[in-house]
Amino acid sequence: MIAGKFSITTARPMEMIDITAMVSDRLRQACITQGTCTLFNPHTTAGLTINEGADPDVQQDIISGLQKIVPMAYPFKHAEGNSPAHIMASLTGSALTILIEDGQLVLGTWQRIFFCEFDGPRPRTVLWRILVCT
Repeated sequence: MIAGKFSITTARPMEMIDITAMVSDRLRQACITQGTCTLFNPHTTAGLTINEGADPDVQQDIISGLQKIVPMAYPFKHAEGNSPAHIMASLTGSALTILIEDGQLVLGTWQRIFFCEFDGPRPRTVLWRILVCT
């Protein structure tokens, strides 16, 4: 097993950042050909997802759709005022597992890995762990 973490600094209150290259770089450095890569986001107001990366409008549509589902002006009780971000993070999830074959992440043609910021801008961390198949 090989593990580590990388940092992300978000720039906007809500955004989806493509982290596929960061994850692929860790995989190349580890020289792993078969296994699984697990990503974990230790933040309660951000998420991780796999979705289309070819058209940036998809990422904006996801954020807009989440804003439609989760009312920003609802009278939430959480004193910090970021309850919508907590709910959106719960909807996207905090962990991903991606297969590794022939030294590559197994992703569909259009799929990319995204860090989803819902309470930025701020510095963030993603933890990763690669389990090797022998």
